[in-house]
Amino acid sequence: MKKSILFMFSILSLSFLACDDSDNLPAGTNEYLIATPLTTDLLTFKEEAIDVIEPVDIVQSGKIYAYKNYIFVNDVGRGLHVLDNSNPALPEKIAFIKLEGNNDISIKNDKLYADSYGDLVIMDISDINNIGDVKRLENAIYQEFWCTVGFDVEWPQADAYDYSDLDANREAIVGWETKTVRMTENEFNEKYGFAYLEDGALANTNAAPTSDTGQGGSLARFRIVGDYLYAVEWSSINVFDISDLDAPEVLDEVYTSWGIETIFNQGDLLFLGGTRGMYIYDISEPSKPTFVSDFEHGTACDPVVVDGDYAYVTLRGGNLCGAVESGLYIVDISDIKNPELAIEYPMDEPYGLGIKEEKLFICDGASGLKVFDKTDVENLVELNHFEDIVTYDVIPMENHLIMVGDGVLYQYEYLENEIKLLSQIGLN
Repeated sequence: MKKSILFMFSILSLSFLACDDSDNLPAGTNEYLIATPLTTDLLTFKEEAIDVIEPVDIVQSGKIYAYKNYIFVNDVGRGLHVLDNSNPALPEKIAFIKLEGNNDISIKNDKLYADSYGDLVIMDISDINNIGDVKRLENAIYQEFWCTVGFDVEWPQADAYDYSDLDANREAIVGWETKTVRMTENEFNEKYGFAYLEDGALANTNAAPTSDTGQGGSLARFRIVGDYLYAVEWSSINVFDISDLDAPEVLDEVYTSWGIETIFNQGDLLFLGGTRGMYIYDISEPSKPTFVSDFEHGTACDPVVVDGDYAYVTLRGGNLCGAVESGLYIVDISDIKNPELAIEYPMDEPYGLGIKEEKLFICDGASGLKVFDKTDVENLVELNHFEDIVTYDVIPMENHLIMVGDGVLYQYEYLENEIKLLSQIGLN
């Protein structure tokens, strides 16, 4: 049985102010603002959460994915911006696929696989403007959510959120109703002591593709290898047999270390990036990933790409990511059972990274895009540094580089010893 994935709620610090005589409240009683969810049928909500509409402004740039002449840019939790990239010098926004609860996709033979509120959604994109035959495998990635909430729902300011009448298996939250309730501090703590929500925010939970399979960046949690789709979540790998593209089969959930964030493969090996390290799994038997070894580090956000005998890992410290200083770790994996740190380079706030032959591309957040010659890993040579842009995810394609930043899609052409901007398009 798959484990449940629960939204963990952090306790909101409350200050209880003494009431003055004008409050006319009984002694020991306070007024609290309580928010109660407005709901709709969960099944109807999920069905309505999928649609194809005209291009819209992006709200929060997520991961990117390239397939044929299209680029898909995730709008975190909301869906996918679709661009026609037939001419990389003049990309064109053509549609927005509304897919609430989405963060990751993979595509093979015009079948798009995506997550949506923990479900696996399969859609036919052979006609990008007329998506049909949408299927949904409920709880295929996560067994259940504590609750499903529309991403356009604004969270009200409140002292507590009352979910006592919510059936999370049948209902989705589409709004809130607030009311003032009088009770003692003890009564409040007994009823709502573990139901607070801080600021209304939910707790967060490069090999070249084959001709029929798309390509994601290093931040991807989905990876298609042959006839199998691997989807990682917080502490496991979900395995799907997609030999029948229209009817994927849920095979297994392989438990891993906790804090898994990304997935990459080289041949018959999966490399998982997590908050505590890099974890290597053997998929020579594709349906049963088997643990091989790990390379652990202090707590940090950690995508990984691999090329030959080296794994390239960016660690981002600070904030929610951890205490490790940000940097690039190059790990020697020539002995796959005993990966060892070869060298470390300082970075500012690295996110995604990618490799194209001897070029290494690193999205260093607000410090821009950095390009290195990695011929000698012990002595990386900087070829380019594109400053004054915010960078997030990158995909090195065969003929050009695709990168997404803060609401902007950039494309670069490869030159012998550098790269040059080919185009940029705002997604707002």
